Amino acid sequence: MIIVLLGPPGAGKGTQARRIQERYGLPQISTGELFRAAMGRESPLGRSVKGYIESGRLAPDEVTSAVVAERVAEPDCRKGFMLDGFPRTLPQAQALDALLAARRLPLDAALYFDVTDEVAVERLSGRRMCSKCNENYHERHLPPKQAGRCDRCGSALTQRPDDKPDTIRKRLQVYAQQTRALVEEYDRRGLLRRIASDQAPEKVAASVASMLDKILALRSAAAPALRSAAASAGEEESARSSLP
Repeated sequence: MIIVLLGPPGAGKGTQARRIQERYGLPQISTGELFRAAMGRESPLGRSVKGYIESGRLAPDEVTSAVVAERVAEPDCRKGFMLDGFPRTLPQAQALDALLAARRLPLDAALYFDVTDEVAVERLSGRRMCSKCNENYHERHLPPKQAGRCDRCGSALTQRPDDKPDTIRKRLQVYAQQTRALVEEYDRRGLLRRIASDQAPEKVAASVASMLDKILALRSAAAPALRSAAASAGEEESARSSLP
């Protein structure tokens, strides 16, 4: 199963991606994590990405598409994967279509996690991360036992530069502008599934599981017909090759 997770920053895609991974065994491919890893290595790509992220802009399509293509070629993606943060534009979606077509793989669904700007700003601006072990906290929803200190290692907690309220609002505007056409395209293709993510994570997870279970059931029901069609195509090709 191959799915795309869509939704503005703060919609809870990362939280739901972890639950999907646990339930269905799909590796999560997050462009945010791929980019942060590159930033940590201080490579030329990392320094370039850092400039985009800290200013609230999105990395160019060609950079993002190349990073994702490299990741999905790894062995753990052979039976499926989920994309978190990619595609965000029509050119990125076209690059994904070409990538999947080359591997003869279908895109099963695009899950859109819908959230208001106010909720997104509250969620993101309250996030804190340990400067040493990267443990995550939230000032309101998951506070540390000691203010400003990590429960696990005692190190200072920090706020990501792109989690400042002004930067968040700019990120939300950029996301809406650049993904509107993409959302409409997936809706036109019958792949879009909207999920109200202002709810508690458990309720959102239940909605996601219900949708994905239905997709798996439909794929299972269609599998015999697909195998039969593939076998017929193979027989026809064999017959053609044997002609004088």
